[in-house]
Amino acid sequence: MKNRWNLLWILLAAVLVAGCAKKAEPAAVAAKAEPYKVAFVYIGPPGDLGWTHEHDQGRKAVEAEFGDKVKTVFIENVPEGPDATRIIRQYAQEGYNMIFATSFGYMDPMVEVAKEFPKVKFEHCSGYKTAENMSTYFGRIYQPRYLSGIVAGKMTKSNIIGYAAAFPIPEVVRGINAFTLGVRSVNPKAQVRVVWTNTWYDPVKEREAAVALLDAGADIIAQHQDTVEP
Repeated sequence: MKNRWNLLWILLAAVLVAGCAKKAEPAAVAAKAEPYKVAFVYIGPPGDLGWTHEHDQGRKAVEAEFGDKVKTVFIENVPEGPDATRIIRQYAQEGYNMIFATSFGYMDPMVEVAKEFPKVKFEHCSGYKTAENMSTYFGRIYQPRYLSGIVAGKMTKSNIIGYAAAFPIPEVVRGINAFTLGVRSVNPKAQVRVVWTNTWYDPVKEREAAVALLDAGADIIAQHQDTVEP
């Protein structure tokens, strides 16, 4: 009997303790993850219908694919040089996780800033300098330039083909060489004449270069510029 009463009191005590215990709070709702922040630095406007336009299409595709998991911003018409350094550094200071610099002349500014922000990922288009947190990207555009050279070599009647080009840097020279090789593969007599505009985005200068080449006898114009103006 005594053991029975002892058991009863133990059970009663257990119930009372359980009743007096603080009820467990419902698990807190997990905080919404912060979006991955990506910034794009453009040499021209997205409305150039060329280089910057296509980069901006890529930015929009990222937003469409990842929705609110990513936040993107861009700034246009950033000159190569000190202004680029300032803008890239500003985005890093504002907490952006990844920064795209979309012109060759942004290479050294990005290298400088990448050293200051080791936790930020930097992506540079068409350059050749890298770091632990900085990579480069570029398509093999010399291959289609070779093919377009074949077409131009077949089509020309004057055997003079014009080429409006921005700057004598590796990517542009490589493209001119590939185009010329394509021309010569089907038309050894043809000439490729180059006019340098020394600008990526200046529709007026680009058009003037094309007109000068036409005046020199070219009947086909190729280009390495950011717009479709030539």
